[in-house]
Amino acid sequence: MADRFRITLAQLNPVVGDLTGNADKARAAWEQGRKAGADLVALPEMFITGYNAQDLVMKPAFHTAAIDAVRKLAADCADGPAMAIGGPWLEGTELYNCYMILRGGQIVSTVFKHHLPNETVFDEMRIFDTGPLGGPYAVGDVRIGSPICEDAWHEDVAETLAETGADFLLIPNGSPYYRDKFETRLNHMVARVVETGLPLIYLNMVGGQDDQVFDGGSFALNPGGELALQMPLFDEAIQHLDLERGDTGWRILPGVEHSHPDAYEQDYRVMVTGLRDYMAKSGFSRVLLGLSGGVDSAIVATIAADALGPENVRCVMLPSEYTSDESLADAEAVAEALGCRYDYVPISEGRAAITRTLAPLFAGTEPGLTEENIQSRLRGLLLMAMSNKFGEMLLTTGNKSEVAVGYATIYGDMAGGYNPIKDLYKTRVFETCRWRNANHRDWMMGPAGEVIRPNVIDKPPSAELREDQKDSDSLPDYPELDAMLEILVDRDGSIADCVAAGFDRATAQKVERLIYMSEYKRFQSAPGPRLTKAAFWLDRRYPIVNRWRDPS
Repeated sequence: MADRFRITLAQLNPVVGDLTGNADKARAAWEQGRKAGADLVALPEMFITGYNAQDLVMKPAFHTAAIDAVRKLAADCADGPAMAIGGPWLEGTELYNCYMILRGGQIVSTVFKHHLPNETVFDEMRIFDTGPLGGPYAVGDVRIGSPICEDAWHEDVAETLAETGADFLLIPNGSPYYRDKFETRLNHMVARVVETGLPLIYLNMVGGQDDQVFDGGSFALNPGGELALQMPLFDEAIQHLDLERGDTGWRILPGVEHSHPDAYEQDYRVMVTGLRDYMAKSGFSRVLLGLSGGVDSAIVATIAADALGPENVRCVMLPSEYTSDESLADAEAVAEALGCRYDYVPISEGRAAITRTLAPLFAGTEPGLTEENIQSRLRGLLLMAMSNKFGEMLLTTGNKSEVAVGYATIYGDMAGGYNPIKDLYKTRVFETCRWRNANHRDWMMGPAGEVIRPNVIDKPPSAELREDQKDSDSLPDYPELDAMLEILVDRDGSIADCVAAGFDRATAQKVERLIYMSEYKRFQSAPGPRLTKAAFWLDRRYPIVNRWRDPS
């Protein structure tokens, strides 16, 4: 019997729908494993299709093509180590989330996912059929158990594999980021190791897909829960891992343990990765955004510069008569510090023309919110015109606080293709700006140093759509607002919970009303990277029309 076993772990970034490109990545990883003398090359869950492919997987032409791509991959990788790769599998009329073992030119084993997640961003019960509890598969004389992602969060699959002779557990994952998720994963995996007494290898993918960012961080645990390997967060990586059989069974030989950054850095990396991959995978290379002189557009410009390079970011100041000299100076300073292109496009003439056009209809009415929003919508029109003309994706810049209560103009400042800060509350925007000014990493393509000058961060927030306007004229101060939003949105709490936390009942009721009234805006809003378990889109699905209000 073999006393050593080598696995090549391929923590890679697939592209949803790119069957050929994903197969090429798998083949390249297999080549590295073959040269390193690996017995098995392992790739993550649903790697051949990319993840999360949602209802695309159910399309017969697509899942048939994916299975054919795996069969071709098996034939191409016949002479060398076995390969384990995730993808769809069809048995009769039933479609499974499957982990396929390729060896000798054939698909020799299939493992079907048993626990299908049907919460947060996952809808696997509408896509896949539930697989049976099964046993391990063999690679040579080594027996490997592979609970697929969610299966490892439940004790029954791992226990069944241990009882049926698995030597160790290799868990393929498509596990997207949310803040502090690594500790949750680690705790679940330690539990599986303690319950089964088996070594465990957790293999996760990396990269952005729509609103989700897969953060990698693959790791390995020995019996007792001792960490034997920790791969980097967010980066593609190939790691050769060795197991050795001793008197007490298999153990993983110690490998490199990459340290993890703090939550602010992880969130910022997610926003940069989410934008970078959304652009690359959708075929764009350049962006533009309205740079107002405020903190939100400043951090979005910085994220864009770090994701794409300053030379691929166009910042546009679109001033009106309400734009302060302070904002003009701040916007230009941010663009200059980042090294981005800066364009100056006043909206006064266009706004006057629209006002004259509407004057006969609006005669006898008082100017108000309608006139304010014309400014925002005119800016959206001009930015979209530039986007069309120059082939640059327009970024929106609304933070989660504004998105939550609808403090944004639909078809105006909400216009655009992607929103890097959609899941970042305003108070956290301020701190993220300070963090970025103080920190620079090699994965950032923008310059180091203070790129957002303190005045941008410290001045009172304002939309500048009327004279002396402040956000606090319409909303509670952001620390108070964000604390209530965390209760009502992130924790799905009640008005009573807000009151118990010390907030005024009437203010909490106003915030709740704004949240529900703004659902139609969010339904039409641009996607953005998920940072929390309560991001707007798949995490939180509410009806657009809804008369219920919390009576507590």
